[in-house]
Amino acid sequence: MTRIHVIQPENAEGRLKEIYKEIEQKRGQLAEVHKIQSLRPESIVKHIDLYMEIMFSKSELSRAQREMIAVVVSVANQCSYCATHHGSALLHYWKDLEKVALLKSNFHKLALSEKEMALCEFAKTLTLHPETNNQDDITQKLKTLNLSDSAILDATLVVSYFNFVNRMVLTLGVSLETDGGKNYKY
Repeated sequence: MTRIHVIQPENAEGRLKEIYKEIEQKRGQLAEVHKIQSLRPESIVKHIDLYMEIMFSKSELSRAQREMIAVVVSVANQCSYCATHHGSALLHYWKDLEKVALLKSNFHKLALSEKEMALCEFAKTLTLHPETNNQDDITQKLKTLNLSDSAILDATLVVSYFNFVNRMVLTLGVSLETDGGKNYKY
């Protein structure tokens, strides 16, 4: 149950109605995380633009790696909405439900590459202890694994973006869609 008023599609007018229709056409359904921003319709558009840039633009990080980071951040924040959505997205790449479940419960038990394990540790540390970088350069491990500055920036953007969205979802009481987000196109 949301903690603020949300304008549902059947009550949307003007620009909000246009935005809702466009999202439904492009993404298959209107996610609750978008509807929570209905009082500021243009924020929905900018939110999706930011998401697309961070998660789909050209990067040394694969789509799977970015979804993996999204899940680690969301689990660390106890945001089941985003962990569920992005666990589903990651399943498209990993094609292994047990592996995705283990990522959610204890990624250290996964047989990940050294680079992927470092990305998971980076995501969790930056999420739970962002002040750590004041004492130690948490990017150093990624550099020793030959991630470029651009890839490190991309990882940091994914972590930062999901911390932003997790806080919005948790603060405003966004609930998972009745279909579990299964009809949403990633």
